[in-house]
Amino acid sequence: MEKESAVASLGQSSLLLPAWIKAALQANDRLKLYLSVLQSAAQRAANPAANSPDWAREIAHLGLRDATWLKEVATTAYLQDQMLIVPELSLWLEALAADLSIMARPLCDIAEHRNAALAARRDLWLQRIDELNDEEGLSPQALNDLTHGNRHRSDSFHLLVMDLHKQLNTVAVAVATEDVDGAHVWQVEDSDRPLIRAFMRGLSRTAALKFNHPGLDTAVTRDGQRLLIQNDIGTNDAHVLVIEVERRTIHLTYSDLHVARFGFFQQMLEGIGFAWTVFDPRTTEGMNQGKPYQVGNAVYSAADDAALQDALEAVASRIVFVIDWNRARKRLQAFVRKPVAVAVLRFAAEQDLGHMAWLLAGGDQLIYEAMQAVDGDAFRIGDRLDQVLGEAAAQAFLQDLLRVASVKLREQQPMALIADEARLLLARVLQRRTFEFDLLAEHASFCHALALALSEALEFATATADGVQRAKNWERKADHLLIEARRRAERQPRWLPMVHLLDNMDDIADALEEATFIHSMMQAPPLAGLPPTVSAVLGELADTTLAAIQDQIKAIEIARHMSENTEPADSEAFLQALWRMLRAERICDDLLRTARARIVQTLHATPVVFLLATELAATIENATDSLLTAGYALRKLVFNKSGMSA
Repeated sequence: MEKESAVASLGQSSLLLPAWIKAALQANDRLKLYLSVLQSAAQRAANPAANSPDWAREIAHLGLRDATWLKEVATTAYLQDQMLIVPELSLWLEALAADLSIMARPLCDIAEHRNAALAARRDLWLQRIDELNDEEGLSPQALNDLTHGNRHRSDSFHLLVMDLHKQLNTVAVAVATEDVDGAHVWQVEDSDRPLIRAFMRGLSRTAALKFNHPGLDTAVTRDGQRLLIQNDIGTNDAHVLVIEVERRTIHLTYSDLHVARFGFFQQMLEGIGFAWTVFDPRTTEGMNQGKPYQVGNAVYSAADDAALQDALEAVASRIVFVIDWNRARKRLQAFVRKPVAVAVLRFAAEQDLGHMAWLLAGGDQLIYEAMQAVDGDAFRIGDRLDQVLGEAAAQAFLQDLLRVASVKLREQQPMALIADEARLLLARVLQRRTFEFDLLAEHASFCHALALALSEALEFATATADGVQRAKNWERKADHLLIEARRRAERQPRWLPMVHLLDNMDDIADALEEATFIHSMMQAPPLAGLPPTVSAVLGELADTTLAAIQDQIKAIEIARHMSENTEPADSEAFLQALWRMLRAERICDDLLRTARARIVQTLHATPVVFLLATELAATIENATDSLLTAGYALRKLVFNKSGMSA
């Protein structure tokens, strides 16, 4: 006699509940597969050219290898006058009825757990399935009644399955026969307990980071050779995490409404050593506003028992970081771009800080209040952090803020203290703000590229159309930086000195790009280039300009970090670089006169080359004139920043 029958003969039906729940959960998996295959069949019948998913792996995984009729449904169903003709429809309906009965049994056939509403819905659907046996196929209405998930419409078979699943999880927790370190456990073996404890050890390590948010309840049972672990990570039907442990292999199934959160969890587990298989997104009517949700399987094969326990502990410790993850990401995106927001959340997870404390402390409102409280000239309505601080500084501030919120809230410090910490953090970031210097450094790098290309062209007497186009592209990119600074100055007056400096620097880029073009004209037929003596002095002029731009870059990098507390050595290095940059203008004045004399002596008989060479020399020297003006503007900006008079 089977154990279930023996127990039933004793009249102790409540003892059957754990086994019935296990069977019900297995039936739930099969029912969801039946419905998924049916939806796939309907989609393919409506569009025969579409690719049909291969369900063989999932069919085998649920022990349905002999259900050949199920494999054929997705590929052989067809439409006839809007009726979906399903091969072996009677077998498919029989399977639906059988597994619905098994799934509903713990909630409808045991008096102390009977749910009258679910029992009535079960009976209605068993009758409806029986009636469908008389049909040739499934009408659009019948198909919709079976599969839709919209609770604002009529009841459906799919909705009944989801409601049974929710109630089963609740009852499973209530009837668990054992508590293992907080996990609700029944029908496990002694060898399972170290694995359960490892999982719960990881869960406990980070569970406090969810604070008062619901979730993380764990239920564990054994199904033949598999240990099954299910964790409650959310209230949505499509957000599910199930872990199966068989021998030394972990199989994990995860589904999520949000593709970004799915990718976040996937990446965390890849760091542990899991290999993922991600399926095509699935769509269920009435769920996630009709948008697809992502499903994937992850596998980890352990070398020994210790590695298996370590992997279970590591997986469990990561679960808390997907609770309310999407809400945190959206709040962060008010201040930084999406990839940066995800990077901030990844940092919080890697450091075991989490994001829930920040959300509980006010989330985005905490940052808005800090922005209003500090430096009234720094922020205007509608400004984002990365626009004012720069992306790197904004990311660092947000990471620090999530760290402070997590630490202070776990110490049970008042919310007002966290708000004050946010203001102090932002004030310190503003004091060492260097975003404006990022634009200066980037613009100077384009000027350097232009000067270097010109020097090489003069040295090797070469010029190509590609080289001229590259110079034009660099000059345009430099222009865009000036345009960006002007746009910011319209909102923030503090950008005006930076715009003035970039304006002068842009004249350098314009002059060098123009010089590159003039030189290219002399290298193209019918002209034959410049005599070596003229090229030599023009090359010296270009090299001096290049060296001055290199000093400008050094001065900008030093100026980036200068303040009232700057070390004397740094101030001296800045002034020396600035002095060399300014001195280059006087050297180039002399070189221009030498170049003109050389041009007259050498090119007086060739008017076109004479004119172009003279213009080239003057244009390069114009770049150093603009360097001189930019140098004084940089000096004034830095002196004001350092609290000194310029």
